[in-house]
Amino acid sequence: MFYSLFLWRKGFRRHDLINYSLLLAGAILHTKAMFIRGFSLKECPVNNLYEAMTFISWTMVAAFLIFGLWPRLSHIGVFISPILFVIGIFALMPPLDPPRSDHPMFGNGLTSLHASLALLSYGAFGLSAVAGAMYLSQQHDLKFDKLRAVLSLLPPMDRLEKIMTGLGWAGLGLLTVALALIPFLIKQKPGAYFTKEVWSGMVWVIYLTLLIMHQRFFQTGRKFALGMIVTFAFVLLTFWGINQLSPDHSF
Repeated sequence: MFYSLFLWRKGFRRHDLINYSLLLAGAILHTKAMFIRGFSLKECPVNNLYEAMTFISWTMVAAFLIFGLWPRLSHIGVFISPILFVIGIFALMPPLDPPRSDHPMFGNGLTSLHASLALLSYGAFGLSAVAGAMYLSQQHDLKFDKLRAVLSLLPPMDRLEKIMTGLGWAGLGLLTVALALIPFLIKQKPGAYFTKEVWSGMVWVIYLTLLIMHQRFFQTGRKFALGMIVTFAFVLLTFWGINQLSPDHSF
């Protein structure tokens, strides 16, 4: 993250393999840690808030490692690093990772599939917010520092807008499938009140509204980018609290 700040100050005027390599090294260690926990649980490691947040960050960095192979998208890592750092530090809070002797918070089987799809959708929303931050950075440079905007290696604003939109729809699709599994989860636990699902439904409505407003009512790219950033910030800030309030902590 600190190295990314230096790249930001340089104005994205050259490709930097160091930043990509640092994130790649972190992703390798992150993946190994998730596999170790997964094999110890004999299921997908989404059994508590710590593992849920690490799953989201793993999804984001894995997607970056693919997108970053294209020169024009390599600087996504500069924008994504602070988000990954904050999520990682917050996930290390001891209350989010209770002892193994405790019962899993999210269960397994169908619940794990539901949780995985939901977390993958949040990862897509996070990348869409990153693309929004890149869009606003480009727009700022075009307005106040045209030379920096010309020399910058960031993708054009119209391409960033398409990336935002595509990732937004991808995240919404994954979240839709996850929410579609709720009736089957309720059959497994009759009478259970899925607080998290109510919150997820609200997130689904917000993102659907943003995407429809952008596509059907020609909402400007700036407002759309701000909407994607603010909404993902809302998701990050309320995700842990909603899970703590949920009686069965299910996704």
